[in-house]
Amino acid sequence: MLCEHHLRPFRKNNAPPRAHALPFPTITKASVAAFLLLAALAPARSQVVKGFVPVTPEMLLNPAPGDWLMFSRTYDAQRFSPLKEINKSNVGTLRLAWSRGMTPGQTESIPLVHDGVMYVINPGAVIQALDGATGDLIWEYKRKVPTGVATIARPKSLAIYQDVVLYTAPDSYVVGLDARTGELRWQTKTDERGHTSGPIVINGKVITAGTCVGGLRANCYIAAHDALTGKEVWRFYTTQDDKDPAGDSWNGAPVDKRVASTWALPGSYDPVRNLLYWGIANPTPNTRADRHAGNPDGTARSAPADLYSNSTVALNPDTGKLVWYYQHLPGDDWDMDINEERTLIRTAVSPDPRFVKWINPDIPRGQVHDISVNVGEGGGLWALDRGTGQFLWAIPFPFDTPNFILSNIDVKTGKTYINWDLVLKHPGDRHVICYFNTRSYWPTAYNPEKNSLYVPYFDNCLDMTSAVPAGTPGQPEAREKRFGVARPGSDPNALVGLAKVNMSTGEIQRFSTGSHATSTGAALATAGDLVFWGDLNRRVRAFDADSGKILWEQIVGGPVSVSTISYAVKGKQYLCVMTGDNLAVPGLLGDTNFAGVTPEFKVARGHNAIYVFTLP
Repeated sequence: MLCEHHLRPFRKNNAPPRAHALPFPTITKASVAAFLLLAALAPARSQVVKGFVPVTPEMLLNPAPGDWLMFSRTYDAQRFSPLKEINKSNVGTLRLAWSRGMTPGQTESIPLVHDGVMYVINPGAVIQALDGATGDLIWEYKRKVPTGVATIARPKSLAIYQDVVLYTAPDSYVVGLDARTGELRWQTKTDERGHTSGPIVINGKVITAGTCVGGLRANCYIAAHDALTGKEVWRFYTTQDDKDPAGDSWNGAPVDKRVASTWALPGSYDPVRNLLYWGIANPTPNTRADRHAGNPDGTARSAPADLYSNSTVALNPDTGKLVWYYQHLPGDDWDMDINEERTLIRTAVSPDPRFVKWINPDIPRGQVHDISVNVGEGGGLWALDRGTGQFLWAIPFPFDTPNFILSNIDVKTGKTYINWDLVLKHPGDRHVICYFNTRSYWPTAYNPEKNSLYVPYFDNCLDMTSAVPAGTPGQPEAREKRFGVARPGSDPNALVGLAKVNMSTGEIQRFSTGSHATSTGAALATAGDLVFWGDLNRRVRAFDADSGKILWEQIVGGPVSVSTISYAVKGKQYLCVMTGDNLAVPGLLGDTNFAGVTPEFKVARGHNAIYVFTLP
């Protein structure tokens, strides 16, 4: 849905200056502007992270409460901070501790924090180490890549292991930097794979994914490299070849053109089972007919179809071997991307049929399972046993509708069936398919103390018309059309919400966000009984994790983009959000795909910055 092949450049205006002061002569406006530009492009004076403590495997398994060592803090991708200095009783007094401008370009990343040092990706292939208490620059690494590549680069995260910061660079290198100085330790080319995801370190290996540049299976894989040397250890190709022992679910389609990328958030990890879970995106080209020589029935209507697209794959992180898979949407026809984070939790499984549409009847009610839960861009929420991939239950999130991407799930086997009534079978066919970017690469949050998953959502569907090739009898040539529209029957005053999902029963409590503005901001749950989330209309809010009441709101300079974390420096808790442009902002603000859904928001663009808040 928001894949590499959709990238397009757009202008960035009014980018804020860097936080550190820059002396310049006040001669003319032109000379000042030229000096500032040169200063922004010059390498920063390098300092050293003092007293650096290497990040061990044990730290990754059990991070210090004040650290944020991977994209969602812990291997289970729960995005839960155990910090509670900031809580319901005092969150209303949060104030700005510091802010810092970032370079112009697309920003979709989540910072890391270790021992009070923040490691952050700036647009333009720039990595910085900052003092987490002040925002002061410690060191900066600027990778030399073509400007056109650097400004549209959009990696989601960094990783850290021992004394190495790991980075998936936009020129398709996996890069290791010295965490103390920012100096290059190693770099390893990954063909022309393309990098918009991010790394995760497991058992000493940095594991990364890519965007399948060129529409080639050869560039379509998850890879593991030694985190300290960059030596490649294994690859897992994210689509089947025609010799797969499980059978050819692509039904003879050309092997070299079988594509399903891993462009978004990284995987999660179960250390007890030694399993890595990764979500794989839609197959491309987007429609079944385009992938199968003009025949929409050229692949199966039920799973498996065009594997491993729109699937969860469980891999052995030491070998890259597939242990199990589950396909959430077979033979996608609409670019729906069921590929975001897999959140790992332990819960009694007691889905209530009042709230849950599809329930496996063979699972004893109340039986405790270690599960993987995920929410798709195209909607839907699935709960799977993470040891075996067994289907437990699923709902057509955020609401049930006849226009949902699936027509059915076999509740005993978990086999999914595409909604065939909505498949584009002929040139010029038009359908409304639900959902469309109801969430995307901005992660959800889970509070284990409340057994609740917090999911920001947009009640939005896809109005899609298939292309009409030249020479089609009785029809003029036309390109494929895709627009966002409100779900048929939706409440126009409640298109945006924050869902609190009980992960035992499936019951949903819906919080009002206090705005019509949707978001590309990550959710964050904390032990202070709070949920933080920011929107495209420049508002950052703290919600009561039980009632959804808004307890605090702050206006920042631009749309909140992914990012949101909490950390501590010398025992003091901080909240961090980043603002700026990303691939989804133009559409979600009504410029393109979502025109007519949220047309009222004309917020600041090009305002890339970091904002950090704390108590007085």
